[in-house]
Amino acid sequence: MKNNYRKLKFSILLQTVLVTALTVLVGGFLLNYVIDGIYNDTFASVFVKVLMAFRIEEKTAIDLYWKLIGDNKLFFMIVGFLLLFALFFYVALSKMMKYLDQIGDGIENILSESTEPIHLITELKPIEIRLNEIKATLKRQELEAIESEKKKNDLVLFLAHDLKTPLTSVVAYLTMLESHPDMPVEERAKYTHISLEKAIRLGKLINEFFDITKFNLEDIELEPVDLNLTMMLEQIADELYGVLQEKHLSCELETEEDLEVRGDPDKLARVFDNILRNAVAYCYPETKIQIEARKKNDDIEIIFSNEGNKIPGAMLQTIFEKFYRLDDSRSSETGGAGLGLAIAKEIVELHGGRIMAKSDDKRTRFIVTLPSKQKQEKGEEHEIHTHRRRTSGGRAGRRRFIQRRQSGGNME
Repeated sequence: MKNNYRKLKFSILLQTVLVTALTVLVGGFLLNYVIDGIYNDTFASVFVKVLMAFRIEEKTAIDLYWKLIGDNKLFFMIVGFLLLFALFFYVALSKMMKYLDQIGDGIENILSESTEPIHLITELKPIEIRLNEIKATLKRQELEAIESEKKKNDLVLFLAHDLKTPLTSVVAYLTMLESHPDMPVEERAKYTHISLEKAIRLGKLINEFFDITKFNLEDIELEPVDLNLTMMLEQIADELYGVLQEKHLSCELETEEDLEVRGDPDKLARVFDNILRNAVAYCYPETKIQIEARKKNDDIEIIFSNEGNKIPGAMLQTIFEKFYRLDDSRSSETGGAGLGLAIAKEIVELHGGRIMAKSDDKRTRFIVTLPSKQKQEKGEEHEIHTHRRRTSGGRAGRRRFIQRRQSGGNME
């Protein structure tokens, strides 16, 4: 960036040289043709006559002239040249101030949100480019904020609409049960079961409202410990059994033994839960969800794959955005708040890892890469173990995973 200001430096150097040359020329002219020339004797005579007017003898007046002025000619010459240089340089500075005026106009262009690009003089071309980049970045961030807010508001409207449906059903069935106390037992059990399902759905939607509210208001603090990732994945897969049975799905887990990372078990559990529940929501019935975990170089790679509709390439870049939902129809079964994958991405990145999605006509895969415990230990002195980032809170209560703390082999 430094070399990009050559034109500006050359312009300032040229103006300084011109000021110096002008000072020498004007000063030399005044010295040779005025001070040492036609006005030299005249000035001395006037000086002596003025002193004599104050009743000072001519000889004394001449001595004073030489003592004060004649013998200090070099000093007065230097002072004169400095004054001339200051005068001409001040004039040149007025032109240089136009550079600052131009920059000020560019900043004003940004603040006024003008659609016109910023144009500066040739010498300030690098600043012009940088200001236009800043303007474009601010505009892009503004549009992203507007789009994010729009998505959030739309989701609130969608969820509010979705809340109305199960609530209306619950009220209707309970009213019917209350108004028909002699209803047959089987029929009463049927309507009671339907009411319970609708109430459960209503509770899930209310939790999604809480997620939206907390997403930008709550800080997350990681509490990393030495964690056996193999055991964690086994436990999460076991806990998913009920949901899989309800959807007529199965889960297959293939992991290497004793994969270890240093991380927050609650937050990582939320990552894997969100990915798995996303897989359950969008996979074909009577299919299998696969979980694979293996060491790859100094990292650990966890792959969650399921059979389902292909996710278009453009959507693969946006499914990790806040409030994005792949299911545009907002079905009551799969339409979530659009926070699960966004939260998963933030938590994975807090652990120094990365998450990505791949999809083809047969399978969709979510790939989570986390640094292994050994890799983290290598750069431990350069790491900050407690991070704070804005995201939604973790799960209430600590899940019991197999962990080994540095203090020893105690199991928690």
